[in-house]
Amino acid sequence: MTTKQKMMAELLRKPWTRAMLTGTLLFAAALLLPETAAGPGPVIRKAALILALALVGGDIYLEAIRSILKGQVFNEFFLMSAAVTGAFAIGSPNEGISVMLFYKIGEILQEYAVENSRRSIAGIIGLRPDRVRIMDEAGDLNEIDPAKAVTGQVMVLLPGERVPLDGQVLEGSSVLDTSAITGEPVPRPVSPGDEVLSGSVNSTGKIIARILRELEDSTIGRILAIVEEAEENKARSEQLITRFARFYTPVVVLCAGLIALLPPLLTGAGHREWIYRALVFLVASCPCALVLSIPVGFFAGIGGASRRGILVKGGNFIEALAKTRIVVFDKTGTLTEGVFQVAKVSAREGVSREELLDLAACVEFWSRHPLAGPIVKAFPRPVLTSRITEFKEEAGRGVSARVDGRRVIAGSRSFVQAEINGPMPDDSLEDAAVVHVAAEGRYLGCIFLADRVRSGARKAVEKLRRMGIRQICMFTGDGSSHAALTAQELGIECVQAGLLPHQKVEELVRHMQQSQGEGTTLFVGDGINDAPVLARSDVGVAMGGIGSDAALEAADAVLMRDEPELVADAVQGARKTVGIIRENIVLALGVKAAVLLLGLLGIASMWTAVFADVGVALLAVLNSLRALRLSGEERSRFIKQGETNE
Repeated sequence: MTTKQKMMAELLRKPWTRAMLTGTLLFAAALLLPETAAGPGPVIRKAALILALALVGGDIYLEAIRSILKGQVFNEFFLMSAAVTGAFAIGSPNEGISVMLFYKIGEILQEYAVENSRRSIAGIIGLRPDRVRIMDEAGDLNEIDPAKAVTGQVMVLLPGERVPLDGQVLEGSSVLDTSAITGEPVPRPVSPGDEVLSGSVNSTGKIIARILRELEDSTIGRILAIVEEAEENKARSEQLITRFARFYTPVVVLCAGLIALLPPLLTGAGHREWIYRALVFLVASCPCALVLSIPVGFFAGIGGASRRGILVKGGNFIEALAKTRIVVFDKTGTLTEGVFQVAKVSAREGVSREELLDLAACVEFWSRHPLAGPIVKAFPRPVLTSRITEFKEEAGRGVSARVDGRRVIAGSRSFVQAEINGPMPDDSLEDAAVVHVAAEGRYLGCIFLADRVRSGARKAVEKLRRMGIRQICMFTGDGSSHAALTAQELGIECVQAGLLPHQKVEELVRHMQQSQGEGTTLFVGDGINDAPVLARSDVGVAMGGIGSDAALEAADAVLMRDEPELVADAVQGARKTVGIIRENIVLALGVKAAVLLLGLLGIASMWTAVFADVGVALLAVLNSLRALRLSGEERSRFIKQGETNE
């Protein structure tokens, strides 16, 4: 049985749904009995109709009574109950029951559609593990509640099982399906030493892993916390509609009363006709379509974002993302990988590029400086350690050694200048990551290193620009020359370099003031050292921050993969969601206005009025489901990722 079939089966198993089906059969049987004839037929017919109404709409009447007892008189249950009771009172029981039946069928379909829109996030909630298989020191297995498992215990994962807690593989190898938590469609191989994230599925082999984090701090625990928070953070439009409905419904009831009373009193028209029109007005004016379509739209938008690997903490942030006009990226860890690579080798005249790299790789081979590894890696051949003697490192300045008997030094400008004969050429960028090299007192040249730009970063910038983002900026603590090289590679014109953490906040506030009244300012950081800026921005987005407490606490949205293009996807998805919600509002108000007018003119029936409420609500919910769908570009990007990783 498919998921959709199971959902429908669950709806049909509910007691009131069964009662409605029984009431429908009784109603159909009552229609076969004579309405006016001698004998008990008409009496049995009336009794059958009343019983049918009790079965079909009993839960609606009960909800109306409960609401009245709580002091919440004016809601859709009261409006429907009053309208159907009024239909019975004016001698139209068939139409009254038919309207209630249509309303209930619409409610069931509507509930089914809403549940369908919740599947993406409900799927995440369903990732919460029920049991974890723990192996003790004797090798015995015991299943316990994951909430009782502690860090350091050993768990056993069999093929096809979902990983209950974050852990590190001790034995075995397998392939993990992480799509449920990251949106990444490509399976990830794991072996001893690799980390496994809770919520992913162990696809192929048996794994024994040590628990790294307890349930609350595990990946799935963090995701569930965001999902729960998302349901609490309502958008401004949701809050306005809720407040509007509180005043709207009493006004509608008053208007219906005036429609039923005033025309007969003023014109002498028949009471029955105007009471019927008032009942049509009551049913048509139910705020269900308007009140439901907006939160369902936001919920579908959040679900659609989660399918893309973007966790948004609420509808209010969907609204803010849709209004984005300025995007500010932190450079390191966001636009770049935080990993240096050799960008340029500048050798002096008479020195080859290969010779310079050879000597630099040798002298840097034993160094622990972050720039040493990329230089060694850039040399195309393995370094023979037998060539290196008398290695010495001065922390923060440079290194020296004898390479093939020659004294070679590498390091900062001042360090090398003190060791060579004569001045150094002024052809380097002072604030860039540069390693100067000299041998036997002769300056040989310098090696420029740059933080490696993330794959897709330039595409993300270009896509944001095509989407009409007014300004794209880059913040960094690096020097201006180094920052300029990265910005040039990415096509970013607005660069703020040499910023300390508090200065990033100050610069962000300045940008926010510039866009005030025109839209919002979005800040994208790596979620580790950008918490103050994430918290201060209109919308803070943490990239790859699912493992960071700072990210989850400070950010309004979390990108679960290190892909800058997801920033553009988040803005685009938010705009699509807000557009769908606006369509729902126009649809609901437009249809209701038309039916209310037709009802006043005596043209619309109660059937039409029910469609204006339940039918329009159902259409709005179905329209909201569009927010769950991935665009063609996103689907093709996932396919390309799969081909790249194969």
